[in-house]
Amino acid sequence: MENKLHKIYFIYGIVFFMISLAFTSCDTSVPDPKTAYVPAGYRLVWQDEFDYKGAPNPDKWNYSLGGNGWGNGEVQFYTDKRTNSFVDKGMLTIRAANENGMWTSARIKTQYKADWLYGYIEVRARLPKGIGTWPAIWMLPSFDSYGAWPRSGEIDIMEHVGFDPNVIHTTVHTLAYNHKIGTQKNHHAVVPGATEAFHIYGIEWNENYIQWYIDGKPFFKFTNEQKTYAEWPFDKPFYLILNLAIGGSWGGQKGIDPKMKEARLEIDYVRVYQK
Repeated sequence: MENKLHKIYFIYGIVFFMISLAFTSCDTSVPDPKTAYVPAGYRLVWQDEFDYKGAPNPDKWNYSLGGNGWGNGEVQFYTDKRTNSFVDKGMLTIRAANENGMWTSARIKTQYKADWLYGYIEVRARLPKGIGTWPAIWMLPSFDSYGAWPRSGEIDIMEHVGFDPNVIHTTVHTLAYNHKIGTQKNHHAVVPGATEAFHIYGIEWNENYIQWYIDGKPFFKFTNEQKTYAEWPFDKPFYLILNLAIGGSWGGQKGIDPKMKEARLEIDYVRVYQK
């Protein structure tokens, strides 16, 4: 009888091990914690690994402040308080908080600190859950060389709206190509686990194209048509922005979850490479 029990336990053990192995081998939601993809010939020129505690490094980051809707009817008020942006345990957290019916959040940027013309830029992030959230990793020109938006361009490395969970959007805005005239150039697709696990969002940007990558895999490509600035204003330096908006013309299309008290955009690192 004892030998039979030993055999049964042994068989159960093997079955359990095989099931565990199968689930482990199928779990592709979390990318390698190292750099997902760096084009040949590029070297690291700027980074924030968030290996400190407190405020985002003031030598690298500025804040956008206020609550004027930000051109999109957003409801949050951006602050520079630690309740809305802080670094701890190797992570930057941008936290949107419902404070007695008023939303606060943070929008940090490298404007006046660092900008780049061409390169490979990547951010490892975990996105917030919740209807009404609108996190973004994006870039704007340091100077409006070709005029006000959208003439001087915008590069959206990653956008996500909470009412459409795990669907990642990548976009450019120019005078010729933007959503206000129905010509927007973009791509979106489901990235499983975007609100559960960290993923790496990156662009390779040079004089000929902008190529988006997610976890090292090509996602979308926008090619320079070699016409005018109206199609390609991306020959000037741009700076990086990380923010978590609430509501707005897009993020708030399905309203804002009244039960939601907070939402968090978590950033593991930001790295910039150039030739």
